[in-house]
Amino acid sequence: MNISATASKGHGKARQAGNSTAVEAAGRAGFVARGVIYFLVGFLALRIAFNGGDSDGKGGGGKQADRGGALAEIAQKPFGHVLLWILGLAVAGMALWRLSEAAFGAAGPDGHKATKRLASGGRAVFYGFVSYSVLSFAASDKGSGSGKSDARSQDVTARVLDLPGGRWLVGAAGVGIACAGLWIAGRAALRKFHKHLRMDDMSPVERRAVDTTGIFGGVSRGLVFAVAGGFAVSAAVKARSGEAKGMDDTLRSFSATPAGPWLLALIAVGLVAFGLFSLANARWRKL
Repeated sequence: MNISATASKGHGKARQAGNSTAVEAAGRAGFVARGVIYFLVGFLALRIAFNGGDSDGKGGGGKQADRGGALAEIAQKPFGHVLLWILGLAVAGMALWRLSEAAFGAAGPDGHKATKRLASGGRAVFYGFVSYSVLSFAASDKGSGSGKSDARSQDVTARVLDLPGGRWLVGAAGVGIACAGLWIAGRAALRKFHKHLRMDDMSPVERRAVDTTGIFGGVSRGLVFAVAGGFAVSAAVKARSGEAKGMDDTLRSFSATPAGPWLLALIAVGLVAFGLFSLANARWRKL
């Protein structure tokens, strides 16, 4: 038997498994879950903007505009804990889909490139952590990665600053996050998401809606990451962990600008738009 042919056949079967209907369904469920989380974070940030965006955590009725706040909002609803379990499993589906991309390559002509597969692997790890935190929250273990993002960020920053060369590590991480945010915003502004979506399957109205939410939502999300990275750089320069901010305090910082709460409200609406854009990905994404 030809060993090369056998190996090629085995790889083909593995690739087919990676493109299976089950993995595709898992990926689409993951986009729905991501959309729900971002929609709620944006909603909570909007509430903070109109009820006082102070940075002491009291604005917005004590709600946290981060993943933990979004999960707490869901938990308060009828059948909330059931919904949390579903949400956590859906995010796990996103991790599984990204893992299949890392193993077998993503959709598109350049999906087999090592850089693309490595990026998919990184995303699989990230969404695996998010899934764990959501499921931990659903199991009432609210200290397992789903608490206040600000406290977690400052705690991690403090530990890294205590390491040899810790300021350089925190600074490098901050620069990386800021650059990633600008990259996200730039790609959204240039509509790079078109190549990942089945644009021809959309009506003219749907295409306009996807472009609006994709650009506005992606730029807003990117700006949040960029500003959070800037705070991490500030923490490194000043050697003060308190300078680092999670998503909640990063969002609240927008209300401290000359534009006041209106800038926070604009970013909040952008995050809501990104949530809607994620739902569009669940329907039209090329998987």
